[in-house]
Amino acid sequence: MKKVTIHTSINRKQYVLEIKPNLTLLSLLREEIGLTGTKCGCEVGECGACTVLLNGTAVNSCLVLAPQIDGQEILTVEGLAMGNQLHPLQESFLTHDAVHCGFCTPGMLMSAKDLLDHNPDPTEEEIRIAVSGNLCRCSGYQQIIDAVQNNNVPPLKG
Repeated sequence: MKKVTIHTSINRKQYVLEIKPNLTLLSLLREEIGLTGTKCGCEVGECGACTVLLNGTAVNSCLVLAPQIDGQEILTVEGLAMGNQLHPLQESFLTHDAVHCGFCTPGMLMSAKDLLDHNPDPTEEEIRIAVSGNLCRCSGYQQIIDAVQNNNVPPLKG
């Protein structure tokens, strides 16, 4: 199969990649780049475990073909922290005991970040809607809602 060349930014780092045209963004992140924080769950866009931000919008990376990210910016859960400093949303998840088994956490964080970047003071209903595409098998939803609602995330700049 002929490969295609893409140019992309992943977690603020520039990449030029030769990839198969049928490779998913999820597989690219996990298998080619080594960013395994993005989880592989259902692989059909139902569970939200693979949620990342594509140009600031939450997407299921299992449903995006890697060639589609050519010229685009991707942010994964690994890109939230700045060095050893956790993102305020990550801190809030810890403070509110919103991390149980942890499988849903990366997707929940990325969906919540998308919401907070566009609406820094959401209602509980808006939070529930924003994370409705992310399934938690430990039933930690209320702690997740509390963590998003009571975070100290600064508003998106620019």
